[in-house]
Amino acid sequence: MKPTLAISIGDINGIGVEIALKAHHEISKICTPIYCINKTMLTQAAQLLDMKIPKDFTLSEVVGEFTIQAGKVDAQSGRYSYDSFMHAITLCENKVADGVVTMPIHKEAWMAAGLTYKGHTDLLRKHFNKEAIMMLGCPQMFVALYTEHMPLAQVPSMIQHDKLLSFFQDFHNAIGEEKVAVLGLNPHAGDNGVLGDEEKEIEKAIASINQEIGKELFIGCIVPDVAFTPAFRKNFRYFIAMYHDQGLAPLKALYFDESVNISLNLPIVRTSVDHGTAFDIAYKNKAQTLSYINAVHSALKFIRN
Repeated sequence: MKPTLAISIGDINGIGVEIALKAHHEISKICTPIYCINKTMLTQAAQLLDMKIPKDFTLSEVVGEFTIQAGKVDAQSGRYSYDSFMHAITLCENKVADGVVTMPIHKEAWMAAGLTYKGHTDLLRKHFNKEAIMMLGCPQMFVALYTEHMPLAQVPSMIQHDKLLSFFQDFHNAIGEEKVAVLGLNPHAGDNGVLGDEEKEIEKAIASINQEIGKELFIGCIVPDVAFTPAFRKNFRYFIAMYHDQGLAPLKALYFDESVNISLNLPIVRTSVDHGTAFDIAYKNKAQTLSYINAVHSALKFIRN
């Protein structure tokens, strides 16, 4: 039997429903998708898109009815995207679904709805009381983020041996026997303390994890502006960035359309598109499906492993 995936519909004022409808025929060949949305909201979205709802488009009803406002930040749409996501998680916990694939949410809409989470990964971390790891990428390159949605000024205080070692342990357990390039925090990876000394803590943690696993799989600190050059990427597929933009700016420059977001170190499989709600093109039939289709394939790979 094909695996079952719960599809969290994301912010309904964005491009999530359009992507789900466009890609349904393709993904239903490899999995059984269950869409976490009610018939009223789906019908309204399909009418705005002038698209037909496939007959085999299976729903798991999420309570809530309101007027879709294409491309607008709205508390109701923010709450509905949260409810859809939690509904998808529950389907996994109840063994109805084998994994969750999420469409994009809008963090400002979540805030307007009174939700305090910074995003999907933050919610998963607190819901399961596990240190979920955010990893983004595609088969050519994956980037894990040591810190995520955090002001840059707070990042240096997080560069601590024990925290880094715990992160490295969880990451190794999630991806297995893979070589990992660990980036330094500072320009030139600190230049031996001339431009900062946080790299000393990173290097100590790298030595600790390699000693623990008995192999030199974690390599670093790598100079950040060298790490993503073609010559360097020939030798590595997995990277750990110290902060959000350090890893995601080069990733999106190289592989924006095909990248996915994967949550590691959790009791459920969760993958996501690696793009936002795209309010500027919402309900204009311009949304691309590649990231979503890749997220489905990634989820199925983790389920089978």
